[in-house]
Amino acid sequence: MSQDLTQQWLGEIQTLKQQIAELQSDRTAAWESAEKWRKLYNTEAEQRRTDTQLAQQAIASLKAEIQNLQGIDGVTLPDATAVTAIQEEIDKLNSLEELKTQLITVTKERDRLLQALKTEQDNHAQTRRSLTTALGDAIDGWTKERDSAKEEESNTLQGYKT
Repeated sequence: MSQDLTQQWLGEIQTLKQQIAELQSDRTAAWESAEKWRKLYNTEAEQRRTDTQLAQQAIASLKAEIQNLQGIDGVTLPDATAVTAIQEEIDKLNSLEELKTQLITVTKERDRLLQALKTEQDNHAQTRRSLTTALGDAIDGWTKERDSAKEEESNTLQGYKT
């Protein structure tokens, strides 16, 4: 009889070891999934930062061109090539009407770029919220599985005590 009890305990121990191994595997998979989501979030955030920086540079360039067209020389672009190109564009203008037309075109492009920037910022915020939610859900799911496994293990051990 003691032999049977020992065999039963050894079987239970083996079952518990297997459950622990499975839980560790699940934990590792959840951690890898969370890491994957973190990398995706960081990649998306970097792309949004790059897009935002490019849009800001375009806006700054357009603002400088508008100021130059309006005769405001307070701001100069650090890029001498851009300044030269802008000056050449201005030199091509032959009348006040052409200048007004060019200013309207530049203003419309600035407004379009500002709207594109706002859209990108909104999209970035939505992506960040979505990825953060997905990451939180993955971690919550893993935590619930872990807690459930601990509770099941505790219940199994309680059964041996009684």
